[in-house]
Amino acid sequence: MTDPEFSRPQRLDTIGDSERTVEIAADEAERQALARRFGLRSVDRLEARFAVRRDAGGVAARGHVSARVVQACTVTGDPLPASVEEDVLLRFVAAGDGSEEEVELGEDALDTMEFTGGAIDLGEAAAETMALGLDPYPRGADAEEKLRAAGVKSEEEAGPFGALAGLKDALNRKG
Repeated sequence: MTDPEFSRPQRLDTIGDSERTVEIAADEAERQALARRFGLRSVDRLEARFAVRRDAGGVAARGHVSARVVQACTVTGDPLPASVEEDVLLRFVAAGDGSEEEVELGEDALDTMEFTGGAIDLGEAAAETMALGLDPYPRGADAEEKLRAAGVKSEEEAGPFGALAGLKDALNRKG
């Protein structure tokens, strides 16, 4: 496994039962590497603030991830600025310590991240949160027009209801 592009390890022996605030920000080289990893044109800002503490299940981290990126429109390739503002609730558990059974999660359940060794990585947690907060198929304002001009039908036109609408139009033209 390669090291994360944006690593901010927090040693377990520095995390106690009371909350400690950790603020992190990616530098220029880290943002460029994250842009390559996630297929973005750029990552202009990635910052996070976490309150970390030990609990019975491992290490709990709650906080907020804030990012500004530029994605590419999936149709035209045009640059599309995007922002991520995500609150996070995480539990870090030692790799292999979790049960393999399926667990029913409640509304207040924390997302779980595994760690190995003697530290958790808040930078990787922030990077993954940013990536999950982005639209996986961003489209610019003129994307639909470009698709239509290229002869690509919309989901409504191509689906079963589109076929029924086409039949209805054909019958109306005959009648």
